[in-house]
Amino acid sequence: MLGANDGIVSTASLVLGVAAAGASRSAILTAGISGWVAGAMSMAAGEYVSVSSQRDAENADLRLEERELRDNPTGELHELAGIYEQRGLEPPLAAEVAEALTERDALGAHARDELGLDETRLARPFQAAWASAASFSVGAIVPLLAVALAPSSARKIVAVAITLAALWVLGFLGAWLGGAPPKPATIRVVVWGAVAMAVTYGIGALVGGVT
Repeated sequence: MLGANDGIVSTASLVLGVAAAGASRSAILTAGISGWVAGAMSMAAGEYVSVSSQRDAENADLRLEERELRDNPTGELHELAGIYEQRGLEPPLAAEVAEALTERDALGAHARDELGLDETRLARPFQAAWASAASFSVGAIVPLLAVALAPSSARKIVAVAITLAALWVLGFLGAWLGGAPPKPATIRVVVWGAVAMAVTYGIGALVGGVT
């Protein structure tokens, strides 16, 4: 949702700013497509770097835990039992569970219960990069289609209307999926999207008038 919202707002603001400067449809579309590609690549690169750093930290924690298990297995067993005691198990049962899990997969048990790492939730840089780029692209295509298909006389109005409608849908869906009240979330998304477009439009008109 956040990636799609970024794609809509940034691309809509860009094409409106260029349109306000008096550019032709081809120039507006060129700027919009360039902004779409640049934004998607920026999102992908930024997400890849961020998630890679997270994955590096996870791997470092796992290597440290592996070394501690090798150097002090008894201490690590007591530590694991202590974790289960803190979660409500009686000491004998906690020790029994810790021993059973240690025999089965000591590193996996410590990774999950001590470090909070789950194999299914480990950071995946490439997956995060592609997801960010794809979500941005889905959002960016909305204002681009509005500009491409609308008649020249109504291009700006259609782009604004469709963008605000898309933002309303995203705000509602995001709140609904997250279990939050939809009205405040929808209003925030629409208002700040409108502000971004208005500011960029004003700057484009100013620059177009000067140049």
